[in-house]
Amino acid sequence: MTCLTLVQTACARLGFLKPAAVVTSVDPQVQQFLALANEEGQSLSEATNWQALRKEGLFTTVAAQQQGTIATIAPGCKFIVNDTIWNRTLRMPVFGPLSPQQWQQQAAMFYQGHWNQFRIFDDTINFIPTPPAGQNCAFEYVSRNWTAAGFESFQDDNDASLLDEKLMVLGVIWRFKQAKGLDFTTDLTKYQRQLTNLIARETPKPILDLGGDIYDGVGIPVGNGVIGSSTGFLPPFFR
Repeated sequence: MTCLTLVQTACARLGFLKPAAVVTSVDPQVQQFLALANEEGQSLSEATNWQALRKEGLFTTVAAQQQGTIATIAPGCKFIVNDTIWNRTLRMPVFGPLSPQQWQQQAAMFYQGHWNQFRIFDDTINFIPTPPAGQNCAFEYVSRNWTAAGFESFQDDNDASLLDEKLMVLGVIWRFKQAKGLDFTTDLTKYQRQLTNLIARETPKPILDLGGDIYDGVGIPVGNGVIGSSTGFLPPFFR
């Protein structure tokens, strides 16, 4: 559903004529619908960590403390998902983030450990110790850009939302009624119920077993040996 079809659908449900254009329209009411659609998109994007807004940042290390800016490596980054920064070349996690106190201590001590640790400041990913150049690293992040064109608001009538279309329409409707001083209670309740259902079904959930791992006692042969079920960095179904 594009910006145009979103506003047209909301207008039709509210009993208004469908506009032929939205972003370039000079009609104050159409511009209000556009503002409400953008408000809904921005608010909805903050409701949960939608999988549609999860992205992957990739970068190659340089032989320096600063590895690049967040804006360049992960455009639109709202935040990096915890414990997802990995050095794929070494097949090891990049530990952190270090606190300001830990970072300054390590910098003063000329830390030269075996594993890289990171801290983000001044919109820059910083590694300590300095890594060799040419190693591939990756992480997951959640983007603030909820439109298909990569913006935080609709810039064009043909721009689409990455978020649920039906929920966007419901959001625009209750916000319009609220702005006009009309009763929006029923519309808001319907919207909130749909939002709760979508969040609950957003991603698959792991099976929780209070008695321990489901597939216990499985060993994996490695060379001439075996990794036991209780050792090694293995997924739960291998433990």
